[in-house]
Amino acid sequence: MSNARTMSHPDPRPFRAAAPGRPLSGRLGVPGDKSISHRALMFGAVAVGTTEITGLLEGEDVLRTAAAMRALGAQVEQVGPGAWRVSGRGVGGLVEPADVLDMGNSGTAARLLLGLLSGHPIFAVMTGDASLRRRPMKRVTEPLAATGAQFWTREGGRLPLAVRGATDPLPIDYVLPVASAQVKSACLLAGLCAPGTTRVVEPEPTRDHTENMLRHFGATVSVEDTAEGRVVRLEGQPELVAAPVQVPGDPSSAAFPIVAALLVPGSRVVVENVGLNLLRTGLFTTLREMGAALRVENERVAGGEPVGDIVAEYTELQGIEVPPGRAPAMIDEYPVLAVAAAAARGVTRMRGLAELRVKESDRLSATAALLAVNGITAAIEGDDLIVQGTGGAIPGGGTVETHMDHRIAMSALVMGLAAQMPVAVDDAAFIETSFPGFASLMNGLAGCEAMAAP
Repeated sequence: MSNARTMSHPDPRPFRAAAPGRPLSGRLGVPGDKSISHRALMFGAVAVGTTEITGLLEGEDVLRTAAAMRALGAQVEQVGPGAWRVSGRGVGGLVEPADVLDMGNSGTAARLLLGLLSGHPIFAVMTGDASLRRRPMKRVTEPLAATGAQFWTREGGRLPLAVRGATDPLPIDYVLPVASAQVKSACLLAGLCAPGTTRVVEPEPTRDHTENMLRHFGATVSVEDTAEGRVVRLEGQPELVAAPVQVPGDPSSAAFPIVAALLVPGSRVVVENVGLNLLRTGLFTTLREMGAALRVENERVAGGEPVGDIVAEYTELQGIEVPPGRAPAMIDEYPVLAVAAAAARGVTRMRGLAELRVKESDRLSATAALLAVNGITAAIEGDDLIVQGTGGAIPGGGTVETHMDHRIAMSALVMGLAAQMPVAVDDAAFIETSFPGFASLMNGLAGCEAMAAP
């Protein structure tokens, strides 16, 4: 894992993790928040002036977004580690790309970009890797068609697809059938080019980075909690003005060293500069309910987002029931939560996980399989995942099929640090899409090569 993954698709890279034989210890930073990194590049591309970005995640997913923004006419350049400069074209100013836009493994980039393209009178073709080509895009193309944009997709609304944006885009009024920050954001991005008010209603609050960044760049956005749900309104055709963006550490990435510290006896780890947006911290709330010794220090605000340093210490966890309403605030963290549940005393029931079925993999089934192959009793009942904890060390010894899903791969490797027998994954290459240097960072905490190629 020491070599950065290239923009091509390499051969599978098997990997394994074993108990380090000593506590995890140290202070570390994690890569920049992926959700905010994507949005910073996109908003910079449609703002007037030059946006300076610091702390940008430089994993492949975000680099795909940077390449797409260049293809659409923005000037995007790296000026230092994590430091990027985007000279935008203004709202409605993107140009037709000369080639296919390849979004790699990133569903966020693909869905948000469809929103931007819908409001521009240009033609574009979008594709992705084998994993992304299996993921449904109909959930965004259906509401976006109300702008007047046209879409041509493979069966099931899947990539590759072609889009012709609306010449005179109309504002959207859409009630989300399922809480999804990606669908909400796509609708709001399409609304930038439409006159009047774009209105999106979500049944449960989802991450609000798009709303925060719209305001940061000068748009008028209102949010109101009603009996119908949370109503987000955007006043269309604003003049977005370049604004600096400081990207905090990604809480979804911080989850892995935090859970590892909770499970490896004697460990104490501090993860610095983590984003603490309340709509992203469901995992931390859940771990505390399980009894985790988890606290936040040095809380502050950076770039319009709350941040802080998270201190995690080894804890004997207790199984709990996780309510379905919490899913939007921790949708990406359920695989690593399942690893924590495997080591806890008693049963953990995670409810309302339907959204996991349409992630980089069928993440619900993949998480259950991750547990089962390593000696943990787990069951899927409807949209719930039930895990029977061991109350101690996880048996381990299995090889996990990752399905090209970086979070399944990282969760399995974290499990290996706390298991009686090493845990292997069939392919760790996709970890680089969101967490460059993951193995090196974890080995630094362990003080040994706990994670390595077999």
